[in-house]
Amino acid sequence: MHKPVGSIILYRMKQPLVAIIGRPNVGKSTLFNRLTGSRKAIVGDEPGITRDRMYGEVEWRDGGFRLVDTGGIVPDDEAIIPANIFKQASNAINEAAAIIWVVDARSGAIPLDEELAILLRNTGKPIFVAANKAESSKVEADAAEFYRFGFEITPVSAEHGNGIGDLLDKVLDALPKEKDSDVVQAEEAEEAAKDDGVISLAIIGRPNVGKSSLLNKILGEDRVIVSPIAGTTRDAIDTELEVEGQKYLLIDTAGIRRKGKTTEMAEKLSVIMARKSLERADVAILVIDAVEGVTNLDANIAGYAVDSGCSVIIAVNKWDAVEEKETNTIYEFEREIHRNMKFLDWAPIISISALLGQRVSKILPMVAEAYKARNQRIQTSVLNRFFENEISQPKGGATPSPVKGGLSRLRVQFIAQAGIRPPLFIIFTSGGKPGLHFSYTRYIENRLREQFGFFATPIRLVERHKSKKKRF
Repeated sequence: MHKPVGSIILYRMKQPLVAIIGRPNVGKSTLFNRLTGSRKAIVGDEPGITRDRMYGEVEWRDGGFRLVDTGGIVPDDEAIIPANIFKQASNAINEAAAIIWVVDARSGAIPLDEELAILLRNTGKPIFVAANKAESSKVEADAAEFYRFGFEITPVSAEHGNGIGDLLDKVLDALPKEKDSDVVQAEEAEEAAKDDGVISLAIIGRPNVGKSSLLNKILGEDRVIVSPIAGTTRDAIDTELEVEGQKYLLIDTAGIRRKGKTTEMAEKLSVIMARKSLERADVAILVIDAVEGVTNLDANIAGYAVDSGCSVIIAVNKWDAVEEKETNTIYEFEREIHRNMKFLDWAPIISISALLGQRVSKILPMVAEAYKARNQRIQTSVLNRFFENEISQPKGGATPSPVKGGLSRLRVQFIAQAGIRPPLFIIFTSGGKPGLHFSYTRYIENRLREQFGFFATPIRLVERHKSKKKRF
């Protein structure tokens, strides 16, 4: 039922895992963001910002791997937080097929690096030393000091992208090859058959939008079975609920409501806790405050939901507190949401009042419908007819050009569904540059939604053709 943490492209979820480790404040999170092409990890000058493991995907050449970012390791520190960071990093090292050890080329080696070198040698795993902050030739030369630890050194600048390609070449060449996609697809189909039918539901949103009120109202209506279950997120208690024969696992997100914190810290915590909830969720309810309107933080949290592959339903809460409502007020609010979160134009929007219970009873049926859609697998014969009618020889008008300017001979040969939760489609092309234009993939996604629904659910489209080496 549950998605693997950080998995976005499902047909690659059998890829090997690479761990990023190092002492505090050497640039691990910056390197993680650079390699994954994301801004998942919070970056700052203060050591210890990253405490828990953060997962992402790296694509390079014709392959890729999963990447895990860890907190700064302080092996001999007995303080509670550093000890927990060390435990999290140790778990990541044990799971990993290879390790990227990030060191600070500017400050050079310190005694803590000596300790980490001993720890890493004992793992017996491939170790790649990324000498970070090597923006100049002088600092790059100084990085040679780390050769004494017995590992190969690659000078890099995570901030500017220098040396990243060389590092990825070395890592990818040392990793075991990923399983053939047909094998992965067969294993995924087998795993799908084991689905226990319990829908994992996360209620997410920025602080004080009414998440806890909505959770309490859902639990208070028409419940058959409610029982506490220990969750995997810190200080979280999940709740199992059964309504009309359908079981739900409500993932607690109350931990993001921290009193006495600065606004900036509250926002960081809201993002961190939302991500932790989304790691295990099938469907996410994104709660937005109707009185305050859509904010940048709402959009950020929504983006994390999409990245995680969750189905998304937008609940506009506190609708009862909106003054001078008219018939078109909700439609104006929907337009505001779509202006600020264009990437969520497929997500249904419902106005509610968690306090009064208005329309809250409609949410769980919507969740069940979204769960069914994310598990939908289109029969090959039906998908072939769709391809002939909508892509190969479209009826009722021309389609957008597959490539920018229409100058390439690239052609879409066929389309196949490679996964579910969320639905993943592989678009096979004849190869060539510059690849499918975003408007063309958007056209295909829209046609898929018109034909097959996929209510409240993201659709992954991946192009398969002769790929070239990436450049940073």
